[in-house]
Amino acid sequence: MGLLDKLFGGSNQNSAFDTLPPCKSEQELLERYGATALEKQISFGDLLGDRGWDVDVSKGTISFGEDISFPMQIIGTISHAAQSWLWAWANAQSNLPESIIRDSLFLKKYGEENDIPLLSNRSFDFTKEELHLMGIIASGLTNASGYYLCDYGQGAMVVTVNSPLIDEVIKDDHLRMLTVFPQLISQFEMNHLNAFRNYLMAKSYSIAETGNSVTGTRDGKSITGEFVELFRLINLKG
Repeated sequence: MGLLDKLFGGSNQNSAFDTLPPCKSEQELLERYGATALEKQISFGDLLGDRGWDVDVSKGTISFGEDISFPMQIIGTISHAAQSWLWAWANAQSNLPESIIRDSLFLKKYGEENDIPLLSNRSFDFTKEELHLMGIIASGLTNASGYYLCDYGQGAMVVTVNSPLIDEVIKDDHLRMLTVFPQLISQFEMNHLNAFRNYLMAKSYSIAETGNSVTGTRDGKSITGEFVELFRLINLKG
């Protein structure tokens, strides 16, 4: 997973998309929420550095050293041996309190209502390399401050966190988009044009389209993406 592996070994959807119809596939979720989720994740990584992690399920918290602790939501787990994913809402054996699987239940409901098996099937084949896909979708769809992959040897757990401490670190830098968006499309397969439009919308840019170009403008600054057949990005400038 490259960049994402370096970053990281109760909620509502992003309000910018409230007027849009719900997503109907895994790809649509990535295209709608991927860029903003990755942007948050990079800032989250800047905050944490190389700190270790510790989870307290009874308290519903994840800590990084003695001075940073966040309330968490458990999304699900992967078994390294079985190469399978299990949603937190389906993990009856662990007897998890409903207070820390709220986001997992929200994703289940969204998947059932919009026929997205990734979100509604209790368990399925999965690999460690796909964990960032789940983290990006979960944190994006729930509008979390970020996600973390807690690898405990036999498996790994995906958790989301919400905290003003993280949100204050998130950088609303116009030029940051020039690095975040290429990183996103290098990590995941998607329609680049749709993802770029959604990124601009999420960051409150005015959008204008001319030929094969899409330009977003805000506060006197602009960013333009040029696309070719199959909606692939060929140039990004700002």
